[in-house]
Amino acid sequence: MPATVHIIARFLAKQGKDEELKVVLSALIPPSRREIGCYQYDLLRNPADLRDFCFVERWENEGALEQHAATAHVKTAIAQARELVETPPDIRRYQIL
Repeated sequence: MPATVHIIARFLAKQGKDEELKVVLSALIPPSRREIGCYQYDLLRNPADLRDFCFVERWENEGALEQHAATAHVKTAIAQARELVETPPDIRRYQIL
């Protein structure tokens, strides 16, 4: 049985771009949660640094995650976020031991 994939994806907005980035990232939530194989898709914001955003995701398997990455809403958000972030997103994959 394929292992559930957990994703932690951190985004750090450029100075003064945090609200714009919030809009771009928030737009991903409804369509992503409707995808087959999505068990969790939450956007978090660090109250100590409002430029710091993090997605916590849980996918049924690698295939579901790959399908998610290929969607139009993800591709659009990545293109829009490029100009709003300080560094490329830090996206990490985890599996339960």
